[in-house]
Amino acid sequence: MSPMPEASIETPPEQQPRPQSLTELFLAFTFLALQGFGGVLAVVQRELVEKKRWMTREDFVENWAVAQIMPGPNVINLAIMLGDRYFGLRGSVVALAGMVVFPLLGVLCLALVYAQYADNVRVAGALRGMGAVAAGLITATGLKLLGAVRKNPLGIPLCTAVGVAAFVGIALLRWPLAWVLLGIGGLACVMTYRKMGKTGT
Repeated sequence: MSPMPEASIETPPEQQPRPQSLTELFLAFTFLALQGFGGVLAVVQRELVEKKRWMTREDFVENWAVAQIMPGPNVINLAIMLGDRYFGLRGSVVALAGMVVFPLLGVLCLALVYAQYADNVRVAGALRGMGAVAAGLITATGLKLLGAVRKNPLGIPLCTAVGVAAFVGIALLRWPLAWVLLGIGGLACVMTYRKMGKTGT
Protein backbone atom coordinates (compact mmCIF):
# COMPACT_ATOMS: atom_id res chain seq x y z
CA MET A 1 0.00 0.00 0.00
CA SER A 2 1.40 3.36 -1.01
CA PRO A 3 1.85 5.94 1.76
CA MET A 4 -0.87 8.51 2.19
CA PRO A 5 0.09 11.93 0.74
CA GLU A 6 0.76 14.60 3.29
CA ALA A 7 -2.05 17.08 3.75
CA SER A 8 -1.28 20.59 2.59
CA ILE A 9 -0.91 23.09 5.39
CA GLU A 10 -1.55 26.09 3.15
CA THR A 11 -4.83 27.90 3.73
CA PRO A 12 -7.00 28.58 0.64
CA PRO A 13 -6.98 32.31 -0.26
CA GLU A 14 -10.70 32.69 0.44
CA GLN A 15 -10.22 31.22 3.93
CA GLN A 16 -7.03 33.12 4.75
CA PRO A 17 -7.30 34.73 8.20
CA ARG A 18 -7.13 38.51 8.20
CA PRO A 19 -7.26 41.37 10.69
CA GLN A 20 -10.88 42.15 11.49
CA SER A 21 -10.38 45.81 12.40
CA LEU A 22 -7.88 48.64 12.38
CA THR A 23 -7.54 48.23 16.14
CA GLU A 24 -6.51 44.60 15.74
CA LEU A 25 -4.03 45.61 13.05
CA PHE A 26 -2.53 48.33 15.27
CA LEU A 27 -2.23 46.07 18.30
CA ALA A 28 -0.72 43.25 16.25
CA PHE A 29 2.05 45.41 14.85
CA THR A 30 2.62 47.11 18.19
CA PHE A 31 3.08 43.74 19.90
CA LEU A 32 5.29 42.62 17.03
CA ALA A 33 7.49 45.71 17.24
CA LEU A 34 7.90 45.42 21.00
CA GLN A 35 9.28 41.90 20.55
CA GLY A 36 11.85 42.92 17.97
CA PHE A 37 14.93 42.92 20.18
CA GLY A 38 17.89 41.79 18.11
CA GLY A 39 16.05 40.12 15.25
CA VAL A 40 12.88 41.61 13.79
CA LEU A 41 12.78 39.23 10.82
CA ALA A 42 12.34 36.19 13.06
CA VAL A 43 9.56 37.87 15.02
CA VAL A 44 7.72 39.09 11.92
CA GLN A 45 7.79 35.66 10.29
CA ARG A 46 6.59 33.90 13.43
CA GLU A 47 3.77 36.34 14.16
CA LEU A 48 2.40 36.93 10.65
CA VAL A 49 2.94 33.48 9.14
CA GLU A 50 2.92 30.91 11.93
CA LYS A 51 0.62 32.45 14.55
CA LYS A 52 -1.83 34.79 12.84
CA ARG A 53 -1.56 33.17 9.37
CA TRP A 54 -2.22 36.50 7.68
CA MET A 55 0.42 35.48 5.14
CA THR A 56 1.63 32.17 3.71
CA ARG A 57 5.35 31.39 3.69
CA GLU A 58 5.50 32.03 -0.06
CA ASP A 59 3.58 35.28 0.31
CA PHE A 60 5.91 36.38 3.11
CA VAL A 61 9.05 35.64 1.10
CA GLU A 62 7.75 37.57 -1.92
CA ASN A 63 6.60 40.59 0.09
CA TRP A 64 9.78 40.63 2.19
CA ALA A 65 11.82 40.69 -1.03
CA VAL A 66 9.85 43.73 -2.23
CA ALA A 67 10.21 45.39 1.19
CA GLN A 68 13.99 44.96 1.01
CA ILE A 69 14.40 46.82 -2.28
CA MET A 70 12.23 49.74 -1.15
CA PRO A 71 13.79 52.67 0.74
CA GLY A 72 13.45 52.52 4.50
CA PRO A 73 13.40 49.75 7.13
CA ASN A 74 12.24 46.41 5.73
CA VAL A 75 9.72 45.65 8.45
CA ILE A 76 8.18 49.12 8.17
CA ASN A 77 7.74 48.62 4.43
CA LEU A 78 6.14 45.23 5.02
CA ALA A 79 3.75 46.67 7.60
CA ILE A 80 2.66 49.41 5.20
CA MET A 81 2.12 46.87 2.41
CA LEU A 82 0.08 44.54 4.62
CA GLY A 83 -2.01 47.36 6.05
CA ASP A 84 -2.78 48.60 2.54
CA ARG A 85 -3.78 45.09 1.45
CA TYR A 86 -6.57 44.84 4.02
CA PHE A 87 -7.66 48.42 4.73
CA GLY A 88 -6.12 50.63 2.05
CA LEU A 89 -4.46 53.90 3.03
CA ARG A 90 -5.94 53.82 6.54
CA GLY A 91 -4.48 50.38 7.08
CA SER A 92 -1.04 51.54 5.98
CA VAL A 93 -1.11 54.48 8.40
CA VAL A 94 -2.36 52.35 11.29
CA ALA A 95 0.19 49.58 10.67
CA LEU A 96 2.97 52.18 10.52
CA ALA A 97 1.76 53.75 13.77
CA GLY A 98 1.72 50.35 15.43
CA MET A 99 5.31 49.75 14.39
CA VAL A 100 6.73 53.07 15.61
CA VAL A 101 4.68 54.70 18.41
CA PHE A 102 5.39 52.53 21.46
CA PRO A 103 8.83 51.33 20.27
CA LEU A 104 9.83 54.98 19.84
CA LEU A 105 8.85 55.74 23.42
CA GLY A 106 10.74 52.67 24.57
CA VAL A 107 13.85 53.62 22.63
CA LEU A 108 13.84 57.12 24.09
CA CYS A 109 13.66 55.69 27.62
CA LEU A 110 16.41 53.17 26.91
CA ALA A 111 18.58 55.90 25.40
CA LEU A 112 18.36 57.85 28.63
CA VAL A 113 19.33 54.77 30.64
CA TYR A 114 22.12 53.81 28.23
CA ALA A 115 23.62 57.29 28.47
CA GLN A 116 24.16 56.65 32.18
CA TYR A 117 25.75 53.21 31.77
CA ALA A 118 27.42 53.35 28.34
CA ASP A 119 30.92 53.14 29.85
CA ASN A 120 30.09 50.09 31.95
CA VAL A 121 32.11 47.09 30.72
CA ARG A 122 29.34 44.64 31.61
CA VAL A 123 26.75 46.60 29.65
CA ALA A 124 29.02 46.73 26.60
CA GLY A 125 29.63 42.98 26.83
CA ALA A 126 25.93 42.25 27.11
CA LEU A 127 25.20 44.27 23.99
CA ARG A 128 27.90 42.43 22.04
CA GLY A 129 26.36 39.15 23.17
CA MET A 130 23.03 40.20 21.70
CA GLY A 131 24.71 40.29 18.29
CA ALA A 132 25.16 36.51 18.40
CA VAL A 133 21.52 36.07 19.39
CA ALA A 134 20.38 38.24 16.47
CA ALA A 135 22.48 36.24 14.01
CA GLY A 136 21.01 32.99 15.34
CA LEU A 137 17.45 34.28 15.03
CA ILE A 138 17.97 35.39 11.43
CA THR A 139 19.59 32.08 10.50
CA ALA A 140 16.76 30.08 12.08
CA THR A 141 14.16 32.13 10.21
CA GLY A 142 15.98 31.59 6.92
CA LEU A 143 15.93 27.83 7.49
CA LYS A 144 12.19 27.94 8.25
CA LEU A 145 11.50 29.76 4.99
CA LEU A 146 13.46 27.29 2.85
CA GLY A 147 10.23 25.40 2.22
CA ALA A 148 8.91 28.34 0.19
CA VAL A 149 11.76 27.86 -2.31
CA ARG A 150 10.22 24.59 -3.49
CA LYS A 151 7.41 26.51 -5.18
CA ASN A 152 9.70 29.10 -6.77
CA PRO A 153 9.63 28.96 -10.59
CA LEU A 154 13.45 28.86 -10.72
CA GLY A 155 13.64 25.63 -8.77
CA ILE A 156 15.87 24.75 -5.84
CA PRO A 157 19.26 24.59 -7.69
CA LEU A 158 18.99 28.09 -9.21
CA CYS A 159 17.54 29.56 -6.01
CA THR A 160 20.46 28.09 -4.10
CA ALA A 161 22.93 29.57 -6.59
CA VAL A 162 21.32 33.02 -6.28
CA GLY A 163 21.40 32.81 -2.48
CA VAL A 164 25.05 31.77 -2.44
CA ALA A 165 25.97 34.55 -4.87
CA ALA A 166 24.22 37.13 -2.67
CA PHE A 167 25.99 35.78 0.42
CA VAL A 168 29.39 35.90 -1.26
CA GLY A 169 28.79 39.41 -2.56
CA ILE A 170 27.73 40.83 0.81
CA ALA A 171 29.66 38.77 3.38
CA LEU A 172 32.91 38.03 1.55
CA LEU A 173 33.36 40.63 -1.18
CA ARG A 174 31.77 43.42 0.89
CA TRP A 175 29.73 44.77 -2.01
CA PRO A 176 27.17 47.47 -1.16
CA LEU A 177 23.72 46.04 -0.50
CA ALA A 178 22.20 48.17 -3.26
CA TRP A 179 24.55 46.62 -5.84
CA VAL A 180 23.65 43.11 -4.73
CA LEU A 181 19.92 43.84 -4.79
CA LEU A 182 20.02 45.51 -8.20
CA GLY A 183 22.54 43.13 -9.76
CA ILE A 184 21.87 39.65 -8.41
CA GLY A 185 18.27 40.44 -7.44
CA GLY A 186 17.55 41.98 -10.83
CA LEU A 187 19.04 38.98 -12.61
CA ALA A 188 16.90 36.63 -10.52
CA CYS A 189 13.78 38.66 -11.40
CA VAL A 190 14.57 38.46 -15.12
CA MET A 191 15.21 34.72 -14.98
CA THR A 192 11.96 34.15 -13.05
CA TYR A 193 9.99 36.29 -15.51
CA ARG A 194 11.35 34.35 -18.47
CA LYS A 195 10.75 31.02 -16.75
CA MET A 196 7.15 31.91 -15.97
CA GLY A 197 6.67 33.08 -19.56
CA LYS A 198 7.83 29.74 -20.92
CA THR A 199 5.58 27.73 -18.61
CA GLY A 200 2.61 30.05 -19.17
CA THR A 201 2.06 30.73 -15.44
